Amino acid sequence: MQPRRTIAETPVRRGERVLVRVDYNVPLEAGEVTDDRRIRASLPTIGNLLERGACVLLLSHLGRPKGQVRPELSLRPVARRLAHLLPEHPVRFVEAFDGPSAAPAVAQAQPGDVLLLENLRFHPGEERNDPDYAAGLARLGELFVSDAFSICHRAHASVVGIAATLRAVAGLALAAELRALAPLLAIDRTSPEPPRPFALVAGGAKVSDKIGLLEALIPRLDVLLIGGAMAYTFLRARGEPTGRSRVEEDRIELAARLLALAEQHGSRVVLPHDHVVAPSLDAPPEAVEVVREIPADRMGLDVGPSTRSLYTKRLRAVHTAIWNGPLGVFERPPFAEGTRAIAHAFAELAERGGTAVVGGGETAAAAERFGVAQRVSHVSTGGGAFLKFLEGKPLPGVAVLEPAEG
Repeated sequence: MQPRRTIAETPVRRGERVLVRVDYNVPLEAGEVTDDRRIRASLPTIGNLLERGACVLLLSHLGRPKGQVRPELSLRPVARRLAHLLPEHPVRFVEAFDGPSAAPAVAQAQPGDVLLLENLRFHPGEERNDPDYAAGLARLGELFVSDAFSICHRAHASVVGIAATLRAVAGLALAAELRALAPLLAIDRTSPEPPRPFALVAGGAKVSDKIGLLEALIPRLDVLLIGGAMAYTFLRARGEPTGRSRVEEDRIELAARLLALAEQHGSRVVLPHDHVVAPSLDAPPEAVEVVREIPADRMGLDVGPSTRSLYTKRLRAVHTAIWNGPLGVFERPPFAEGTRAIAHAFAELAERGGTAVVGGGETAAAAERFGVAQRVSHVSTGGGAFLKFLEGKPLPGVAVLEPAEG
C-alpha cells in the first residue's frame, strides 16, 4: 500500500480552519463517557494542530441514530470529556450537524479553538455519502484530516465525501495504524525469519465475522490458534461434542473448508482441547468446571488451563502475531483466564523484540483490562476496518488521502 501524507508533513498556517474526522463513538452511561480511549487517541493530532495555531473542527458520529436526532446519542458528553483532556484550550460544542447550520459558530472560531460538531449521523446524508451534505461540511474548513481508522472502511460523507472538495491528509493516529499494519500484508511463505513464524489468534463469537480474515491469512500463517465461541463451530466440524456451546450451525461446512485450506497450505490449526464450562453464563461458581469433553448439558465459556499453556507455548515460538477476538467471556472472572493468558503472551512477544498486534474493540478492551495495552507492539482502534485492511481490501477512507511524496 502506498504511504499517505500526514498532517505532520503538511503546512498549516495560524488561524487555518482544519476539519478533523475523529471517532468518538464511545460508551456513555448516565450522560458520561465511560471509556475515553478513542478520545485520547485523537489528542496527538489535535495537539499538533493547536501548536500551529489552527482552528480545529472535529467531526464524529456516535451510535446508529439512522438519520434521526436522538438526544441520548448526542456528542455533548464527549465535548465535556474532551474539554477535561484539553484544559488549556477552549472546547466548544456546536449543536449543528450540517455545514450551513454550523457555519455561524465556525465563523467565530479563533486560533487555538476546538469545536466539536453534533453527531453527524443525525443527518441522513452522512451514511449515504450525499454530495451536497459533504460539500456543506467541506465549506466549514480549508484542510481535511482523517484520523479515524476505525471508520475508514465506510464510504460516508465525512470519511470520503469531504475529500472531493478539500485537500485530505492522514492524522497521526491513522498514520500510526497504517505503519503498524501495512508490514503484516507483506508476510507470506517466502518471507524470511523474522518476520516469520507468523501466528493468528482468532477468537470471539462468530466464524462468520472472520471469514475474509481467515481466508486471506490462512495461506500465509504458520499457526492459527482458535478460541472463543467460534472454536465450537470448528470443533463441531471435526466431529467433536460441543454440548450447549454456541455453534453456528450454518457455518459448520465453512469451518471444515477453512480447516482443509489450512492443511493444504501447511498452516497448523490448534483448537482447544480442554474447556471451562458451566450450565449457563450466570451459573454459580461451584457449577463451573474444567473438562476435556463438553457434556451435553454444559456450554464452553473459556479455554481450559491445558489449552492456555499450549497456546502460550506456541506464541513463544513465533516472531509475529495478530490477535483478534477474546478466548472466553473475559468480562466474567470465571471465564477470563484464557484471554488473560493470551494478553500476557502478546506482551511478552513484543518485549522480546517480536511484533504483537492487537485489533478489534473487544480485544483492545481486553488488552486494556489486563494491563498490556502499553506493552504490545500496537493496539488497533479499528474493528471492521482492521479486518478489512488485513484481508487486503482497499479502505475508502484511506484511498482518498494524498499519497506521501517520494
